[in-house]
Amino acid sequence: MSDNSHYPTLEKDKIPLSQKIVFGVGMLANQMFPAALGIFMVILVEGLGMHPLMFGLLAFIPRLFDAITDPIMGFITDNTTSRWGKRRPYVFIGAIIAGLSYVMMWQLSEDSSQLYNFFYFLGWSLVFFLGMTVFSIPYVAMGYEMSNDFHERTRLMATAQWIGQWAWVLCPWFWVILYDPNWFESAPEGAKSLSLWVGLGCMCLALVPAIFCTYNNTSSGAPVQTIDRKKIKETFSVFIQGIVTTFKCKPFRKICLATFLVFNTFNTIAMFSFFIIVHYMNGGVTADAGLWPTLFGSVSALLTCFLVIPTVTWLSQKFGKKQTFLLSQAISIIGYVLFWWCFSPENPALMFIPLPFYTFGIGGLFTIMMSMTADVCDLDELETGQRRDGTFGAIYWWMVKFGLAVAGLLTGIILSLVGFDTSLQVQTQEAMTGLRLAYILVPVCGTLLAIFIMRSYDIDEEKAHSIREQLEARRGQLATS
Repeated sequence: MSDNSHYPTLEKDKIPLSQKIVFGVGMLANQMFPAALGIFMVILVEGLGMHPLMFGLLAFIPRLFDAITDPIMGFITDNTTSRWGKRRPYVFIGAIIAGLSYVMMWQLSEDSSQLYNFFYFLGWSLVFFLGMTVFSIPYVAMGYEMSNDFHERTRLMATAQWIGQWAWVLCPWFWVILYDPNWFESAPEGAKSLSLWVGLGCMCLALVPAIFCTYNNTSSGAPVQTIDRKKIKETFSVFIQGIVTTFKCKPFRKICLATFLVFNTFNTIAMFSFFIIVHYMNGGVTADAGLWPTLFGSVSALLTCFLVIPTVTWLSQKFGKKQTFLLSQAISIIGYVLFWWCFSPENPALMFIPLPFYTFGIGGLFTIMMSMTADVCDLDELETGQRRDGTFGAIYWWMVKFGLAVAGLLTGIILSLVGFDTSLQVQTQEAMTGLRLAYILVPVCGTLLAIFIMRSYDIDEEKAHSIREQLEARRGQLATS
């Protein structure tokens, strides 16, 4: 176990609070977009009556496309030189594309055929996810570059995740707005108007780090690959080699696989909470469900902000990142299991009992894993002489997004397998039992596998400090402890 005073953070490694906040505002946009999308996506099934398998394809195809473009964007941003830096121009452009396309994506009509709505939504989804790639990959890499310190990286990511979590506090309230007849006559009509505020609002938030995030404390002087259209074959060869080299890094593979399992098994069943609350606890009447779906999401996010992130940050600095990950995931399993009894039609408030346990799974995941990835970037630089924060960020999020694509498809498949019928208000008992079992078993299995994988992760504070000393000696800057 590493002590939090073993290697005190040097003054030069401390990130100004203003820059932590500016970076964190970008994380709010980075999480607000997918959080809002998850809420709005329910409309495709509940409001437009789309078949579960068509819904699954709409969740799968754009994210698969997103997973393909992420490594390409990582290579491009790592090897860009401009007067504004290698990250900020892309963050700026991506924010605008994502914001405008989000608005267009939800201009759907109940009068149009399912096939028309399917292809319209699919087309704009591809544009939206391309914009998110152009924004998010360089944005995440900015965070990796802001400090060399083992614990300051965790504090930066904790600050960013704390700010970003407010997306999950706010977005569940969109359910209230979309399904309240006093606001809109139908949820699809509500989505047309609300998407304007969400898309443009998130765009403004995403532009903040592009304009104001100027702090960079990781300058390796490593060479970059000139991207020349005349030498496309050579450039492509370097790109592929970079991907292969990235996957050869064993600690990074563990981080990716563990994140894939925890985050994407969670996302496979995330939407089921809405269906369970509405159809199991309230007989399929959305109005009767009232604020329960909204409160479920908001209270979860508030617990993440004020319980999970502070606790995980403290534990990480006291006992190390790996031990904190293993403990937080074990706690989350308790929460998932409790839901079998706590999703109760007789007493809806019981569903809040598992939340302090359940939120440790996702709530602490990215605080720890993004900080770990920054440490891995140092290890890679020591071994290869290249600084490839963008590529590592891209591959990491490639795993996340590919998993999201699989999760979206599995969501549709599970709904279909358990017999969930979008045309029925009252679902069968078998369908509800299957949905409740899936809500527990899928993420518990994923979490147990992730714990098994991460048990042998070996970059602790001692090793990270040793890597840093060797890097700074190479750069002619001897680190002091």
